[in-house]
Amino acid sequence: MLKAYMLFIIAGLAEIGGGYLVWLWLRNGKPTWVGVVGGFLLFLYGVVATRQEFLSFGKVYAAYGGVFIVMSVLWGWVVAKDAPNLSEWVGAGICLIGVTVILIGPK
Repeated sequence: MLKAYMLFIIAGLAEIGGGYLVWLWLRNGKPTWVGVVGGFLLFLYGVVATRQEFLSFGKVYAAYGGVFIVMSVLWGWVVAKDAPNLSEWVGAGICLIGVTVILIGPK
């Protein structure tokens, strides 16, 4: 289970970081290379996600969705300096519980 969560975290950093760089490029006028690096990170996200040992695409991506939500809240807080409120923390916690239920359920 630890390996699964680590791969989800790496995938999340690649996806959120890549999306953030593309956002900065297109919305904030950053140089083109920022968008290219963002695109590469988004590609890397797709590769990392396939390294999960679960056979079901749906199971992997459903579980990853919950991890992505938590990481997005944390990214907003740490990188964008947008502090989450109580409902965002509670929602993120519920998502992690959902991820665990999905991953430990029958194969």
